[in-house]
Amino acid sequence: MTPPKTRSSLSAIEHRRTFLKLPLAAATLVPLAASGAARDVIDEHDASNTKLCRRLTSEISDDDLLFLKQIELRWARVNFRGNPDFDYIARTQKRYESFGIKIFSGVHYAYRELDVQLGKPGRDKHIETYQVFLRNLGRLGIPVSCYDFHPANTYTTDEIEAPRGYMTREFSVDDFRNRVEKRKFEREYSAEEIWGSYTYFMKAALPVAKEAGVKLALHPDDPPLAEMNGVAKVLVHYDGYRRAEQISEAIEGAGSPHWGLTFCVGTWSEGGDQMGKDVYAMIRDFGRRGKILGIHFRSVSSPLPKFYETFPDEGYMDMYQVMKALREVRYSGTVVPDHVPELAGDEGIRRAGTAYCIAYMRALLRRANEEVG
Repeated sequence: MTPPKTRSSLSAIEHRRTFLKLPLAAATLVPLAASGAARDVIDEHDASNTKLCRRLTSEISDDDLLFLKQIELRWARVNFRGNPDFDYIARTQKRYESFGIKIFSGVHYAYRELDVQLGKPGRDKHIETYQVFLRNLGRLGIPVSCYDFHPANTYTTDEIEAPRGYMTREFSVDDFRNRVEKRKFEREYSAEEIWGSYTYFMKAALPVAKEAGVKLALHPDDPPLAEMNGVAKVLVHYDGYRRAEQISEAIEGAGSPHWGLTFCVGTWSEGGDQMGKDVYAMIRDFGRRGKILGIHFRSVSSPLPKFYETFPDEGYMDMYQVMKALREVRYSGTVVPDHVPELAGDEGIRRAGTAYCIAYMRALLRRANEEVG
């Protein structure tokens, strides 16, 4: 049995349906130029525009790349699993580009090794692997590397069928605390210990990122609970991002131009009014300063203590207003359809769900550019 939509969820959905019906229908009857409301609208693929993107892997098939080309996706965030070698990254980049897709950001999970995130003696060898990866991204002109810092994380407590019939991830605090949670390591780790491990990692990684011309994009902790499985999580609030920014400035100097956010709208929505700043305030704060390097464009059914992940046309967040806020701060990085729910027949990269998300996001982006100008 799946949870019913809340009143706030329904009102947000009804608002979007009204928005889609009335202005777009009116636009078919009264051209914008004739109404005196015409504005210059940049081309979707203009370098200054927000970039539609998909999270993918280096092992993706040519058939999937062809599919992405067919829906005119031109940007990718690629996870290079296990191999930071220059030639391997270069071959992957060339293969993507043969289908008209550029790699905007790269991921390598050397930073996720527990020795790194828990501050253990073996961390230096993994950090060196990540440094090699950053240098190779820089040599190939890939401008961003995404990372996170939440050892012992539990992302979901169940997979459910949403009211519309698609399969998606659910998280319940009660289920987690009472059924799932258990101490993962031999002892508990405090917030200050995690901050210590993070700072050590950044002192090694950020100077190499600067040298390579690559920006590091930090993802918040999903879900935003302050402790899971005996380990503190420190990026669960605006204050955590501010502290991470201060650490980067202490290493790189004022403004720290090579540090920024992978801002996950879904994660921030999960926290609701407990995050210090809401989604729009975060976009205005970090976005206006050029500190948002990637957007995970996802909505959820409701804030914690329980939610399930939704397609961007439902859930309690008004994702059009999110896209509009991004254009208002002239955000030119990527937006990815995060954790794409599973439609009937979907497997692998979930082609049907991917096409659904990208098409909807493309329409939102076009409309936001029309309104913002």
